[in-house]
Amino acid sequence: MNIPNLLTLSRIILIPLFLYLIFTPTIEHRIWALVIFVIASLTDLLDGWTARKLKQETETGKFLDPLADKFLVISALIAFLFLDPLIPLWMVIVIIARDLLITLMRYLAIKKGTSLRTSRLGKVKTAFQMISIILIIMVFIVRNSIKNVQLEIAQLSALKYETIVEIINSDLHHKWLIVCPYCIMAVVTLLTALSGLRYIVTNWKLFVPPYAKKD
Repeated sequence: MNIPNLLTLSRIILIPLFLYLIFTPTIEHRIWALVIFVIASLTDLLDGWTARKLKQETETGKFLDPLADKFLVISALIAFLFLDPLIPLWMVIVIIARDLLITLMRYLAIKKGTSLRTSRLGKVKTAFQMISIILIIMVFIVRNSIKNVQLEIAQLSALKYETIVEIINSDLHHKWLIVCPYCIMAVVTLLTALSGLRYIVTNWKLFVPPYAKKD
């Protein structure tokens, strides 16, 4: 256990607190959920910086760091499924599937005694996911402060607005505030899928036997 790895683990430890706060439907709790998520996101920058600065880069840290990111992001996205009726399950499934695939590829790389070739797109994807989640939480906070928004969201089914296009073309006063999380998630899902394809193209040899390091 060194300082960078402790920072990485703190990101995982903060997840239950974040989930408790985000599921409590008051403005104050949502604001604190935002603060906790920002702090957790900052540890992602700090653990890498301290590892290089203190020369404490380890294979354990290289494995735990992206894993902690995945836990944090996936926890937030699953929470959004319950908090916003317009965010579809398939978007979250695509993101989770991509992260599971990359975790499998990291495992194969370790077994083969090599390293997973990362790309700039993967790092951009992680940063964009974090920023997008922060923006969506901010939208939830604004929604909490406007009672009519919650009423309009609750009435979507009764008003027979079943698609995003129908909502955008509707006369709802806060339609852009209602569809904003969906639009952000759509961009995140697309970027995540492209990042996953890039990893497969770059590291396709990991799927070719043998699956263990040669003696």
